[in-house]
Amino acid sequence: MMTSLSVMLEACAMDIKVASGVIDRILREAGKAHPLEACGIMLREGDRISDCVATRNVHPAPATHFEIDPQALIDAHRAARKGGPQVIGYYHSHPVGDARPSKTDRVMSTGDGSIWVIIAGQEIGLWRDDPDGFTEVSYAVVDD
Repeated sequence: MMTSLSVMLEACAMDIKVASGVIDRILREAGKAHPLEACGIMLREGDRISDCVATRNVHPAPATHFEIDPQALIDAHRAARKGGPQVIGYYHSHPVGDARPSKTDRVMSTGDGSIWVIIAGQEIGLWRDDPDGFTEVSYAVVDD
């Protein structure tokens, strides 16, 4: 079954468009959370990632792991069902490491096609959570 998320991702095999304000916000959130992992939800409107929602990291070991606050996920999906921006994926930071999926990220992967934005310092990587593992995705920063 093709979802609107998978159709959008297939249509943008080259670049995913990301609003510049989103990039600024996730870098700022990662900096504020340091030395803990920041995390949040990535939202799509039309053909671009248009917004993000910073969430609490509720994992018991937030320096090395992340878990998005379940209520924030429920709220984002409810808003999407009411016509709001669609949940396209998630972001989190690696306070120590690089902007690639870690071993823990690979273990936690569900293969659902969602986009994972990983921040390490000022470096940002976008990854699609495919059934066979993470695939790096190119992106283009566009005006808000």
